[in-house]
Amino acid sequence: MRFAKWQGLGNDYLIVESDTLPGTLTTKAIGALCDRHFGVGADGILLHEAPTGVVADAVARMRVFNPDGGEPEMCGNGIRMFARYLRQAGLVAADEFVVETLAGPIRPRLLGDGQVQVDMGSARFRGPGIDAAVRGADGCLDVVGGTLEAGGGLYEFTFGDVGNPHCVICVDDPAHFDVAGVGATIERHPYFPKRVNVEFIHVEADGSVRMRVWERGVGETQACGTGATAVGAACVRMGLTRSPVLVHLLGGDLRIDVEQGGRVLMTGPAEEVFSGTLSPELLVRAGW
Repeated sequence: MRFAKWQGLGNDYLIVESDTLPGTLTTKAIGALCDRHFGVGADGILLHEAPTGVVADAVARMRVFNPDGGEPEMCGNGIRMFARYLRQAGLVAADEFVVETLAGPIRPRLLGDGQVQVDMGSARFRGPGIDAAVRGADGCLDVVGGTLEAGGGLYEFTFGDVGNPHCVICVDDPAHFDVAGVGATIERHPYFPKRVNVEFIHVEADGSVRMRVWERGVGETQACGTGATAVGAACVRMGLTRSPVLVHLLGGDLRIDVEQGGRVLMTGPAEEVFSGTLSPELLVRAGW
């Protein structure tokens, strides 16, 4: 079984062709491949499949799997890696194309400097990712400046849906905040029936945003593209900064353009780390 390992701002994924899998991609297999000591090591797996036909002009389908076996709707860093992978593998010729995901059609555009700009669609501040009781009896209220309790503390948050759910919280200093402790608690808070990604942010004097992220099913990562997208949209919505928003993550920076009407563009890098073939021993450990 061959694979390619890619990274975007330190958020790393294994890209695998579905038709080369030696068996079912089970939770055991995913965990074995993502294990950083006994496997290849990654924040997750991007599975390349043929489009289902639901999106008429899609060139491919991207499925995302977390190390715990969960399948999130989308991955912002992942879609940049996936787009460059498709070009490098000779599977697409155009600079701009459509990829089918569980979050719907996503349109990446390859730029000349190795960066990828992704049309992330419209940011929403309500949706099925947050309990209806929080967004009003009819479920139609945006959750901007809500309050939740976690680990004995009260936190003001803004909910963001950019294809997957996010909880954005302003703190004094993300560098010294208990991201693991508070993030793990909020991830499974009753407000979020599908669990949630949690971004801890601070708006700098120049209007840029410093961010650390706790990803559901993964833990803290070096970067999260959908998280940065949600943060940029939330900060513009709350009047904390203006578009474009430069988001500083542990692994580097992403540019988030928030257009009138809520459409959001994310721009950042992606690069291949290496490619290879899994050993027979690892295939056995994966249950194949």
